[in-house]
Amino acid sequence: MRRRMPPLLLLLLVTAAHAQGRIDCNSFQSRMLAQKVHYCVMLPPAYDAATTAKPPRLYPVLYFLHGLGDNEQTLFKSGGWNTIEDLRQQHKISNFLVVAPEGFATFYINSADGHTRYSDFFVREFMPYIESHYSIRNGRASRAISGVSMGGYGALRFAFANPEMFSSVSAQSPALVSESPRETSHAIPSSNPLGRMLAPVFGNPVDVRHWNQNSPFVLAKQNRAKILASRLEIYFNCGQDDDFGFEEGVAELNRQLNTEHIPHESHIYPGNHGSEYFLTHLAETMIFHSRRFAAGK
Repeated sequence: MRRRMPPLLLLLLVTAAHAQGRIDCNSFQSRMLAQKVHYCVMLPPAYDAATTAKPPRLYPVLYFLHGLGDNEQTLFKSGGWNTIEDLRQQHKISNFLVVAPEGFATFYINSADGHTRYSDFFVREFMPYIESHYSIRNGRASRAISGVSMGGYGALRFAFANPEMFSSVSAQSPALVSESPRETSHAIPSSNPLGRMLAPVFGNPVDVRHWNQNSPFVLAKQNRAKILASRLEIYFNCGQDDDFGFEEGVAELNRQLNTEHIPHESHIYPGNHGSEYFLTHLAETMIFHSRRFAAGK
């Protein structure tokens, strides 16, 4: 688990390096999770002045879900801040908020035993909190979701389950497993470190019904009509030498969406599951969402 930098120190470092924008890191007490949840918000240049104007300026919002073992600060500490700021300065993306919540090891879903209701928290508590405390434009046209690895799984799962809530979804190296739940239990036993992390979320052995209820593959098929009607824009990529074999799941999702005639963009690039691969293709996802925000303005 990466150590979390104190919010004030992170803010000072970022502000010193890039005076144009700032990162707001904070936390709030979740009723559903019965604990504090940390989050960071990347605010665009001149955000404070724009929000105090008459009338105040409202911005689109991109929710970014981190990977397993990371936290809400990882995107901004790993080089993502520089990439996004460079894109803004080069006028390749518009101004929008990037919101990264703390996801723990939940895969961003409700746990099989019902103890940890992260999905309910995110939709019913977190998004309403963020969108009432920051200057964010109302409506799905101004709301998107993205993620990497575990967060990529979460982003696709949220968007396919709730296409009426998001205008676009992207995922890098999403933790997509094309095997059946029983095959997954056999391939990743609970004695395995990854298996010990999956067990509290998906059950031990894997709860088949719960797995399918949250599977991006199953949800894409079940909600095909809603996805098409909402014109949800979909983008995902993966390294051809992914350390966890997620390129197979990405290829399978690409085949399924093609079969079901669901428009999307999918890529298998050279690379593995590391941060270098993620940063190499982060700009593509930011430009993808920026274009969708512009189209729905």
